Amino acid sequence: MSVDISDFPNLALADTPVELRSLPKERLPVLCNELREYLLRSVSRSSGHFASGLGTVELTVALHYVYNTPFDRLVWDVGHQAYPHKILTGRRERIHTIRQKDGLHPFPWRDESEYDVLSVGHSSTSIGAALGMAVAAESEGLGRKVVAVIGDGAITAGMAFEALNHAGDVHKDMLVVLNDNEMSISENVGALNNHLARLMSGKLYTTIREGGKKVLAGLPPVKELAKRAEEHLKGMVVPGTLFEEFGFNYIGPIDGHDIHALVETLRNMRNLKGPQLLHVKTKKGKGYEPAEKDPIGYHAVPKFNPDDCTLPKSAGGKPTFSAIFGQWLCDMAAKDEKLVGITPAMREGSGLVKFSQQYPDRYFDVAIAEQHAVTFAAGLAIADRKPVVAIYSSFLQRAYDQLIHDVALQGLPVLFAIDRAGLVGADGPTHQGAFDISFLRTVPNMVVMTPSDENECRQMLYTGYQHNGPAAVRYPRGSGCGIEVQSEMTALTLGKGRIVREGKGIAILAFGTLLHQAKAAAEALDATLVDMCFVKPMDEALVHSLAATHDQFVTLEDNAIMGGAGSAVNELLMRSKQCKPVLNLGLPDRFIEQGTQDEIYALLGLDGAGILASIQAWQQA
Repeated sequence: MSVDISDFPNLALADTPVELRSLPKERLPVLCNELREYLLRSVSRSSGHFASGLGTVELTVALHYVYNTPFDRLVWDVGHQAYPHKILTGRRERIHTIRQKDGLHPFPWRDESEYDVLSVGHSSTSIGAALGMAVAAESEGLGRKVVAVIGDGAITAGMAFEALNHAGDVHKDMLVVLNDNEMSISENVGALNNHLARLMSGKLYTTIREGGKKVLAGLPPVKELAKRAEEHLKGMVVPGTLFEEFGFNYIGPIDGHDIHALVETLRNMRNLKGPQLLHVKTKKGKGYEPAEKDPIGYHAVPKFNPDDCTLPKSAGGKPTFSAIFGQWLCDMAAKDEKLVGITPAMREGSGLVKFSQQYPDRYFDVAIAEQHAVTFAAGLAIADRKPVVAIYSSFLQRAYDQLIHDVALQGLPVLFAIDRAGLVGADGPTHQGAFDISFLRTVPNMVVMTPSDENECRQMLYTGYQHNGPAAVRYPRGSGCGIEVQSEMTALTLGKGRIVREGKGIAILAFGTLLHQAKAAAEALDATLVDMCFVKPMDEALVHSLAATHDQFVTLEDNAIMGGAGSAVNELLMRSKQCKPVLNLGLPDRFIEQGTQDEIYALLGLDGAGILASIQAWQQA
C-alpha cells in the first residue's frame, strides 16, 4: 500500500521535475523534509535500499531543480541512492512496489522511465557513460547538459579513474558530482566551504581564472608559475589536487544537506565549460537516527516499524551459505597461516566480518575493484600465500580477464568463493548469478564445484583450497536445507559425483542446490537422481555408466542453459557417441526479472512442481 500523499502537501506538488521546478526555492527545505519522511514511510513498508537514499534527498532535489531533466541527462552511480529520484520522477505512487515482482526496479532502469538515462546496478559506470553522452551532446549542439552522480565507494573502482582520465583529456562539458558520505577527503565542511564553493563556481572566479590563462598563455615560465600558485592556494582550502590533475575543475566540498547552497552552486556550474567536479559531503541515513548511527545495517532493510528505531531480528534457524563460508574461512585460517582473505567491498555480504576481526592482518578489502582483487590474489599466490577471493557471481563477471590471464593461465592456487550464484531475487537482472558456470567452465585449469548443501559447501571449499591450481565453489544466496555441517574438513575426490537415488529409465543430473527441488520429481518418475558435485572436471565415468543403463537424461542447474553444466553433459554424450535424449533445465536465454527467489524459481519452472511438469511435458512431446 502506498503512503498517503495528503500528509505531504509540498511533495504532492512535485510529482515530476517539471512541477518541482515551478516551486519557489524558499519551499525547497520543507519539500526535502517531506521527501525524506515519505521515503522513510515507504521503504519501511516495502523493504529495500534505505540509508543511501536518505543521504541524497537534497542533492536529488537540487539536481532536478537546476537541470532541465530529462532533456539534460542525469546518471546515477550506484542506483542504491536513486530512490528519491524515482519518487520525484512520476513513480511516487509505485515506490512501495520497489524490488518486488512486477514492481519498480531497485535501480535506475531505462525501460521504466525516460528520467533513467542508464540502467545501473553495478558501480562505477556513470562517468564513462556520461562522457559518451557529453561527446554526443556537443555534436548535436542543442545545449544539452550531462551530470554523473557517483558515490565515494563507487569512485574507488578502476574504471571510474579511467573515465576521469579520458574526460580530462577530451575536455567536454560535463559535471561529475562526488557524493561523499563516508570518506574523509576533507573534514572542513560548513559555512566557509559552502562560501568557497559558491565563490569558485561563480562568474567572477571563473572569469579571472580563464582570463589569466589567456593573458599568460604566451609566457610559459610565468604561466607555469601562476598554475602552481593556483594549485597551491586551492590545495590549502580544498582537497581538489587529484581531480585537477585529471583535468577537472574541482569545486567543494559543499554541505550536501544545504539545499540553497546546492542550488546556487549547481546553477553557477551549469554553464561552465569543460569537465567539472563538485564534491558534496552527505550523511548516509540522514534524518533517521538509527540509520545515521548504523548506515551499513540500514543500507538495505526488511519491512520494519520506523517508530521502534530497530530492525526486526532474523528468525535464525538454518545458517546461510555466506555464514558457512565465513566460518570455514576462520577455521581454515587457524590451521594455515598462509591463508589470505580478499573481498571487493563486500565484507558483510560475503560473511567476512568475523574473519576480518580475528585475522585483520590477513584480511584485505580492496574496495570496489574486482579486477584488482583477482590480480592481487595472483600476486599473493606467486609469493607462496593461499588467497581466497570472496566475490559475488555477478561481480566476478567484471574480473573475467584477470581470472583468465593472471590466475588460470599461470595455474595459480587461488580459491574463488562465489556467493550469490543463481537467482538472487529482489535485486533483479543486474545481480542474478546466471552466467558463472558458463564462463568458468570454458577456462583451462579451472576446477568448478557446485555444492548441493551446507556441508558439501564446506568440504568443497576445503577441497578447492587444497587444490594446487585455480578453483571455484559457487553457492546461492540464502540458507540451505538445514543439513548438519561437519566440523572436520575432508577433501573430495576431484570430478566425482554421487548417486542420491537409484531409479530406472531416466537420470536427473543436478548441479547445485536444485538437487533438493528435484527429489519429488525423481520419486514420482522413479528416476535416478545424481548430485554431480563438479562441473569441471565432470564425472565422465558416472555419465558413461548412466548412459549405458538409462534411456533419457535431465540436467538441472541455476545457471544459464546456454553453455552451462547441461551443455557440458551434452558435449560429453556426443563426444562419446552415446546419443541420448537430454532435457536441459536452467535459466532461459533472457535476463531474469526481480522477485523473491521462490517466486522466480516457480516462474521459471525450477521449483519441485515445475521440474516434474517440465519433464513430463518433454516426455509426452
